[in-house]
Amino acid sequence: MEKKSYIDQPTFKLDDFFTTQAQRDEEKKEKIEVIDLKLIDEFPNHPFKVRENEDLIKLQESIKLNGVLEPIIVRKKDDRYEIVSGHRRKKASELVGKTDIPCIIRNMTDDEATIYMVDSNMHREFILPSEKAKAYKMKLEAMKHQGIRNDLTSFPMGNKLTSAELIGKEMGDSKNQVYRFIRLNYLIPELLDMVDNSLLEQTPAIALRPAVELSYLKENEQKSVLDAINYTDSTPSHAQTIQFRRLSDENKLTAQKINDIMSQEKPNQIPRISLSEEKIRNVIPKNLKINDMEDFVIKACEYYGKHLREKNIESR
Repeated sequence: MEKKSYIDQPTFKLDDFFTTQAQRDEEKKEKIEVIDLKLIDEFPNHPFKVRENEDLIKLQESIKLNGVLEPIIVRKKDDRYEIVSGHRRKKASELVGKTDIPCIIRNMTDDEATIYMVDSNMHREFILPSEKAKAYKMKLEAMKHQGIRNDLTSFPMGNKLTSAELIGKEMGDSKNQVYRFIRLNYLIPELLDMVDNSLLEQTPAIALRPAVELSYLKENEQKSVLDAINYTDSTPSHAQTIQFRRLSDENKLTAQKINDIMSQEKPNQIPRISLSEEKIRNVIPKNLKINDMEDFVIKACEYYGKHLREKNIESR
């Protein structure tokens, strides 16, 4: 007689015989708790800014009328809570005078919370390059901490994906683009703001590719580039930033060379006059402050121009 195998048969708890399926399903659902806003902290180094724009105003109006319809996700941290998802809902609640907010409390490790936080925010329509840069870096580091395998096969052909490729696939960017955004984290804040300006359509603005090249420069070299941007009232092209990086690798990049390269005429650029501070110092009063140098040079040129005009009149 053939023996029955019980390996694949379901096991039951005693409670299963005394509760309905509906009751058991209800127990599996995440419970919503109303928590005092004062007990909820922001996610550490949260990369996504909460902008006080039209969308936030609409969210405030909705919360005024209907309350918070979708609970925020938090995790317990000692005797307080930390937001994993829902910073905009919390901000809008505070702005309309709410004192508490519905929450779902989840048990998450730091890395699990980081990955969830990034994924839940990347669906936004408007994300600045600086936000994406920080988010990609945080998620990539969290995935490495978790030991997520880099040899996961996700395509019919059997191609294996790295962590960066997995992130890019989820967010619609290539692996190289993910790494380009991550490089932006090595820019000084002033230059990083200019990368954001490229999306905000503000000036001065630096495109992604030139910004990536600048990220390889030393901090003092980046500051010299910033000075040159302010002095020439223009930003470097991709070709110019490649020159900067090459000279930096050779330890030959100086403030003067940065100014010289920045002063080169670029396509569609209005020609500019570049004056060496060292040369100007030899012909202006030594006690003149640097902020007053431009006015002095302009007045000197006006005076000299007037002198030439009078001289021409006399020679007729």
